[in-house]
Amino acid sequence: MKYIKEWQEALHIEIHHLKKYGSTKYKLKSGRLITSQNGFTYYFETSLPISVPVGSMISVQWESLKVSGKMLSSEGSSILVSLEKSLGDLIGEAILFYDPWELLEELGLRLDEAKKSKKKLQRMKQLVEPNAPAKHSIEKNKTNAHELFYRSKYNPATFVWGPPGTGKTYTLARVAANKYFQGKRVLILSHSNQAVDVLLEEIVHFLIKKSRFKEGDVLRYGSGSKQTSVEAVTTQKLLEAHEPKLAKEKETVAQERRLLKQDLSQSFSRRDSESLLAMEKKLATLLEKVRQKELIFLKEAKVVGTTLAKAANDPAIYEKTFDLVIIDEASMAYVPQTAFAASLGKRVIVSGDFKQLPPIAASRHSLVDKWLKEDIFHRSGVVETVTNNNLHPHLMLLKEQRRMHPHVSAFTNRFIYGGKVYDHRSMEKKRNELVARAPFPNLASILVDTSFTGQHCIQEKSSKSRMNVWQLLISFQLIHESYVAGVKSIGYVTPYRAQALLMEQLLKCIYENERADADIIAATVHRFQGSERDVMIFDTVDSYPEERSSMLLTGKDSERLVNVAITRTKGKFLHVSDRHFIKNHVYQGKTLRQLVDHQEKEKQVMDHQQIGTWIKHQHKKLQWLHALKLEPVFKDVKIAKKSVFISLPQNTELTPEWQEVISSISEGVNISIVCKQRALSNRQVHYIEADLPFPFVIIDESVIWLGHPLEGATKSKPPFVAARLYSEKFVQYFLSQLSEFHNHQK
Repeated sequence: MKYIKEWQEALHIEIHHLKKYGSTKYKLKSGRLITSQNGFTYYFETSLPISVPVGSMISVQWESLKVSGKMLSSEGSSILVSLEKSLGDLIGEAILFYDPWELLEELGLRLDEAKKSKKKLQRMKQLVEPNAPAKHSIEKNKTNAHELFYRSKYNPATFVWGPPGTGKTYTLARVAANKYFQGKRVLILSHSNQAVDVLLEEIVHFLIKKSRFKEGDVLRYGSGSKQTSVEAVTTQKLLEAHEPKLAKEKETVAQERRLLKQDLSQSFSRRDSESLLAMEKKLATLLEKVRQKELIFLKEAKVVGTTLAKAANDPAIYEKTFDLVIIDEASMAYVPQTAFAASLGKRVIVSGDFKQLPPIAASRHSLVDKWLKEDIFHRSGVVETVTNNNLHPHLMLLKEQRRMHPHVSAFTNRFIYGGKVYDHRSMEKKRNELVARAPFPNLASILVDTSFTGQHCIQEKSSKSRMNVWQLLISFQLIHESYVAGVKSIGYVTPYRAQALLMEQLLKCIYENERADADIIAATVHRFQGSERDVMIFDTVDSYPEERSSMLLTGKDSERLVNVAITRTKGKFLHVSDRHFIKNHVYQGKTLRQLVDHQEKEKQVMDHQQIGTWIKHQHKKLQWLHALKLEPVFKDVKIAKKSVFISLPQNTELTPEWQEVISSISEGVNISIVCKQRALSNRQVHYIEADLPFPFVIIDESVIWLGHPLEGATKSKPPFVAARLYSEKFVQYFLSQLSEFHNHQK
């Protein structure tokens, strides 16, 4: 087939780029050499849990040295890696790079193999060129599921356009279940683990409702995003049912390994490190036994769910043929991935929303743009027919949304979907209970405007990711107000990875107890596709002193990003943005600007002067105070025991009151001031020349005051508000991030 050569070339270009430059990196700390036998095995701790599959190729950079290696174990906030060269015995801080380029190599091999099969080539061609006349009967269709069932029965490839909340999962699950009732074998695939889990759970719920569920007939193959909550559809639950002794032994060894890692994080001992290595070997042996049992479960299963990546690199999947392949969230998958997946089935259903996020590729090349940065809906010509105001004969549109309150969907229905999607009549009444809760009772969509509150947006030097600590704290307060009001399903979404990690760190440090009985997630937009929450907070981050909004919010895919951020919510959509910045730096035709203008027109705006009216519940570790009242911050400064760190932006001066209180600090306390010019002359102060645009004060690396010193803060307007956050771990993490965002010169 003519496309395969281009697909393989695009994959090769992307692999070469990832090997040379990498793109995803994680901070490591407290590294220790465990053993130098058979490579160099290191233990590292991480600030936040990272999830890298065991056996993946990685590299670790320490200072100027970058060494390749392999992931041995990754769970919680600690990892074990095997490196090709030594970094020394003790490593303070390092960077781990992980990009799954080996998965792309496997996909390239599968495409090579597919060339030898006329059936597979034909199936891929029928997907990429869906030009044959539709064969299904329209008259028989009673419901969406009924129509899709018949489409997939008579046509080799069927496309499902499922905008958010239109019942895509519901419809796909019923089609899969009815194929299963007919004795057909069904393969469920998706780009993300979460999408696979959600669809499998819906299938199982339907089978149970029909009293047709049989243990072992539905299998979640591989590691999911979470353990599914119904019946025995995961390997672990099937093991517990059929091989309880093996399941128990595996869990016992895994728990012992976790405890050993905790011991190593507290104090290093040679005995503990040797025990950990022995435990890793024992666990690897047990996992191989589990693997053999899993292959037996897979052989007997009738409905199998796994990821697109696993389907291309596991012979237990790619060497089989299924009656029906369902590919969900296909807008995020590479075209070669989708096409190869289609070759595994006699029929294929490709489902997704081409108005949501596209696939991600790091390299720049015309073939990569064509095949790895756009989805199958575009490349097959399906989107072109929609643009011409028609529906492709093999495209089925789900048009009635049942997720969002109409005051939220009003924007997306009009500006994103051009009137093709409408609300089910029950949605306003159904969502009123959520909308009635704080913050902003009885308002479903609100823009929390941070205009004129200072210049808090900073950009990382290397990745260009952005961070805005002021909007972060505003967003956290919205989470807290929602939680206190009884909402337990809350999402915080942002375009920038740096901001998402900062919020995740804040939640971990000061909100861990509250999160125990709630589902609160902070992440970039990509992680949220395919999920939903009762309340969503969308933090756009962009603000002054940046001179332009980033391409994430203004580029060709920005409509899709904003669409995902809005449409995750069932109840409230809380939008945190600097309205003044957006109206001055984002064109009127861009979706983010349209959103701000729409919320403004609908009177869905809370400006900065109203901040005191909606904050009702102060968290014990985050307090909001009037910035002109200096006594609270002066009290903290005066009792400093180790250090005081002050940021003074340009045109900000220390008033006589501030100079006096700093002069009263004990002699043993280190004072550091970030500024362009010396601010004090009457005591020993360590000056750091840097360009931090907003003022803050940090005491003993455990308390941060944002909004002080107030004097001269550019573009600030009344009411003047300050925030006091107490968290040693968060403050230290925040300080560590600042070095990545600005060049400090002593």
